[in-house]
Amino acid sequence: MKDRTTEMFRRKICGIRSATDLATAIDAGVDAIGVICGVTHTSEDALSPASARDLVRLVPRSVRSVLVTHLTDADSVLALADSVGVDVIQLHGEISLDTVGAVRAATSRQILKAVHVVGPEVVANIEALLHFCDGLLLDSRTGDRLGGTGRTHDWTISREIVDVVAGRRPVILAGGLTPANVGVAIRTVGPDGVDVNSGVEDSRGDKDQALCSAFVSAADFGG
Repeated sequence: MKDRTTEMFRRKICGIRSATDLATAIDAGVDAIGVICGVTHTSEDALSPASARDLVRLVPRSVRSVLVTHLTDADSVLALADSVGVDVIQLHGEISLDTVGAVRAATSRQILKAVHVVGPEVVANIEALLHFCDGLLLDSRTGDRLGGTGRTHDWTISREIVDVVAGRRPVILAGGLTPANVGVAIRTVGPDGVDVNSGVEDSRGDKDQALCSAFVSAADFGG
């Protein structure tokens, strides 16, 4: 397990659900992969803890492994992260600040907190969040999905969040990103990293080599 002081990733492919998906993402040159486990909302990419653990064991040390979970109980989150053996915990559910803080206090793993950009009102909560996590992930959501929607959100709000954070924590942009729009998304929002799932999948929901490679190439952070 890597120490919390290491940098957050730049390019992440999430929803890895097979060894083939994992190899595709790694071959594309990602900095991180995400496995989804412990869900409360719809996700076709959700894995059992055993399946997630088997995949994480295949991740090279040069690539960060991220547990994406909807769980909202600190002990359950920590137990799942220990079982799967990831580097980073992405708290993607409807979880209280106190619980985020409890998770962060109990582990050396980095804690990435999802912020669902549903309207300008979310900006008011950002300052408080910074005390409880090591980074923010800005995502879209729908009534039945907390991620993996394939939909962008209002990037002007995400840009405002980046300005509020002002470099104090890494900010990762997600939600409807594709090889075609990730470049303009980076230029518009100014995030520290980007995260993609359905935007690099084929019609079966598997990660597509050409799309993954194109996404990584297009996600240019200027070196």
